[in-house]
Amino acid sequence: MEFQKVIDSRFSVRSFDSKPVEDEKIQAILEVARVAPTAKNSQPHKIYVIKSEEALAKARTLTTCHFDAPLIFIICGEEDRACILKSNGKNFMEIDCAIVQTYMMLKATDLGLGSCWVGRINPPEVKAEFNLPENTVVYGFLVVGYPSSDCEPSPRHELRREVSEFAVEL
Repeated sequence: MEFQKVIDSRFSVRSFDSKPVEDEKIQAILEVARVAPTAKNSQPHKIYVIKSEEALAKARTLTTCHFDAPLIFIICGEEDRACILKSNGKNFMEIDCAIVQTYMMLKATDLGLGSCWVGRINPPEVKAEFNLPENTVVYGFLVVGYPSSDCEPSPRHELRREVSEFAVEL
């Protein structure tokens, strides 16, 4: 798909078809996560792929915003891989994971899939339920799948500020 079309057509999908996502599409999404830019190329992201019925059932107990997606990525960071500036202590791990997740959402759209970035989780509960390593920071879920036939963007989706409202030349 042409890049601008991907950007223009992507919206938060909150209603999924039950059709599973093909493994080659999952791998394509993970490949863009692999090449996404991170501070000093530190690559602090760790992504857990949830697609089995057992794992999906467990994940669905951790948020009301799963929308019955057939695929959930748990987006995490590994503290020992984080880029932390010596000059001011700024930690880029959360930003890096947000960039990775954005790339993944755009690739999902490119593949004809829908996605929704879910922050309505309790990270310590997710970490405990899936027995994630101690150095792991859970940031969110990315729910992915084929949009249901009646799925539409939120009424707020088209509300956009004009460029002149947020871009200022100095």
